[in-house]
Amino acid sequence: MSGTEKGWNRQQMADRLSEKFEDGWLVNLGVGIPTLCSNTDLGGREITYHSENGLIGYGPVLPAGQEDLHLVNAGGQNVSLKPDSVTVNHADSFAIIRSGRIDVTVMGAYEVAANGDFANWKVAGQKGGGIGGAMDLAACAKRVFIILEHVTRKGAPRLVPACSLPVTARGVVTLVATNYGLFAPTGHGFRVVELAPGMSFEEVRAATGAPLES
Repeated sequence: MSGTEKGWNRQQMADRLSEKFEDGWLVNLGVGIPTLCSNTDLGGREITYHSENGLIGYGPVLPAGQEDLHLVNAGGQNVSLKPDSVTVNHADSFAIIRSGRIDVTVMGAYEVAANGDFANWKVAGQKGGGIGGAMDLAACAKRVFIILEHVTRKGAPRLVPACSLPVTARGVVTLVATNYGLFAPTGHGFRVVELAPGMSFEEVRAATGAPLES
């Protein structure tokens, strides 16, 4: 995979995380960077994407001029349909979630803690969406992956010893993708699974709020 001069851009973050999807998985994609996973070339793997608004089995986000305005993912982006795609109502979509059929949910977050907690819902006074189906997904999906920028716009770390924001779910995150690499919460810190191109261990450790483990 080719990288930017330093680190990954958002599509590359999604591409790298998507490489962890296994053949036959039902994958829920949340709002924001996670929606870019449906653009990834999966090779021969069969992955079914689930959107909480009721679109199941969809494909890449479509460019302007090619979109069907009736087909949107959870982020409101116009997406393509695969031959075996289906649309269901909101209640049926959440029945799929709550029945434990989702193999992995990929969500964005404001913070991820070393013990696998994460915070991703709206905070008073800050711009952002509501909690939506995040708690249902975190409680019922078999796995929780998170994609987020490694630091805030002010340079504060997003991978932290403990969440300072209200927690969406506790101890559920198993893999985190940032523009600096892939990381796994260990309970005491974050283990480096892979560093993005151009990023050194020392540089990433300085930008991480919790201990970084090689």
